[in-house]
Amino acid sequence: MEAVPARARGYVACAVLGALLCLLPLPSLRTPWWVLTLLAVLYAGGEWLARRRFPGTFYPVLLTAVFLLPPPAAALVALPGALMAPVERRPVRLRRIWRAAELALTVWAAGRVFSTLGGRDAVVTPDVPSALGPAAAAVVTLCAVQTLLDGGILVVAERVPPRRAWRGLFLRSLAPVGVHGLAGLMMAVLWRSPYGPVAALLVLLPMGVSWWAFTQYHRERGAHQATIRALVQAVDIKDEYTRGHSERVGQASMLIARELGMDDERVEVLRFAGILHDVGKLGVPTRLLRKDGPLTPEERRVIELHPEYGHEMVRGISFLGEARAAVLHHHERLDGSGYPYGLVGTQIPESARVVAVADAFDAMTSTRSYSRARPVAVALEELERCAGRQFDPVMVDALVRVVRRSGWDPVVTADGVPSRRVPPPPPPVSSGAGAHR
Repeated sequence: MEAVPARARGYVACAVLGALLCLLPLPSLRTPWWVLTLLAVLYAGGEWLARRRFPGTFYPVLLTAVFLLPPPAAALVALPGALMAPVERRPVRLRRIWRAAELALTVWAAGRVFSTLGGRDAVVTPDVPSALGPAAAAVVTLCAVQTLLDGGILVVAERVPPRRAWRGLFLRSLAPVGVHGLAGLMMAVLWRSPYGPVAALLVLLPMGVSWWAFTQYHRERGAHQATIRALVQAVDIKDEYTRGHSERVGQASMLIARELGMDDERVEVLRFAGILHDVGKLGVPTRLLRKDGPLTPEERRVIELHPEYGHEMVRGISFLGEARAAVLHHHERLDGSGYPYGLVGTQIPESARVVAVADAFDAMTSTRSYSRARPVAVALEELERCAGRQFDPVMVDALVRVVRRSGWDPVVTADGVPSRRVPPPPPPVSSGAGAHR
């Protein structure tokens, strides 16, 4: 985002104008300025630490401001921290201005909802049960407004399709901000109690410990992703004709798993399985991977060693779990004619049966050195034709349902170019057959 489009600058300017309008009533309000200043300093320090050490935003202090102060004053609390927080990507100044305007708008909106529902009176009383409802509404409002603004900037600045820009943003933010909302409410109630601000600030200690634990998990997850990304990039460099294939198979595997109702942890493992299924091709001679036309029997036997190579490569990576079995068995067939071990039916691990369908689907809908891409509708019909003999019918039905309902929308970062969404296909009218390496 080095050269910022004019439409994105206009979007940021509108957000800044909205933030200024939120702050206009401030001089006419009876604002406890010492409280505002203390919270602003706390937020600025917490935001600086969060941006350097932790993922995310220092919401507990912002939400304390929402619960203690008038909406314009609460919005002002966010500005110093947002304007001074470290920014990793350019343009730094514009990103800081955008972040400040966004936070001012979201905090102001949350404060308006909290005040309108009587939450500030309940905090002053203090009547914690009566404050819970307004506090929950304020948290939901903050997440909703922030989702709206974040998705909007993705659409106008980076031309992300609207459906993808807003997908999942609200739900991902609701749980962590909700926890911070409880901490903020506790701080606000203690602040108004006889124990005063010192007791309120003690609430930040357990929050800091939990945030540190979350950070350790986040860093470990980042290391996992980096390991997988490095392996996939190595495969893509070696076999340029299937560039992006691994990520697409990972996405198709994830769609199947979700359609089957698997929990989030298994969905993530199956995504890893799809991404890494061909990592064993690093052990196959490049000339065979890029050969035009059919392979000789000897060449095919060499190619068919790649699942075992891949399994050896990932066997020591503990976090992959059942993904390792998918790497080894994704070319097995239900009728026992697959490789490397000729497993039959349910002898084939479930993860491998998912990846086999995802792999075949992407192979048929992608152009290779030895075959042209087929239309999505034809590929789905071919999967259905081979279900029960080559592929698990349950996995095939899951992929067919989700693609016919929502289309095929792969997001491939390895290609270096944006993907093009394929809409849901029409009912099948023809059939075809083919194999992939």
